[in-house]
Amino acid sequence: MTPLLLASACLIIVTLSYASLCAASPFGDCRKCKGFGYALKKDRRGNLRPGKTCRRCRGERKRIRIGRHLFNVWLRLYRGGTDTPKKPAFKTTSKG
Repeated sequence: MTPLLLASACLIIVTLSYASLCAASPFGDCRKCKGFGYALKKDRRGNLRPGKTCRRCRGERKRIRIGRHLFNVWLRLYRGGTDTPKKPAFKTTSKG
């Protein structure tokens, strides 16, 4: 098997795996707070305490995956571009 064929097969497998992950689980843990929903801070004794609410996920603890976001954008553009045009609200007359 040539290296080019092997590399393209690996790329296809990785792409399909990520696409199936985005379809099965569109939301993942927030990368900033690691799914806690807030920042961890230490008190004077060194114990971890909840801090401020995470600004990225606003305390929801989940974020949308990049692949799912791109799919949603593509789907919104596709659906918006294939709408049938509506009839005009008024009748236009041409002078001839």
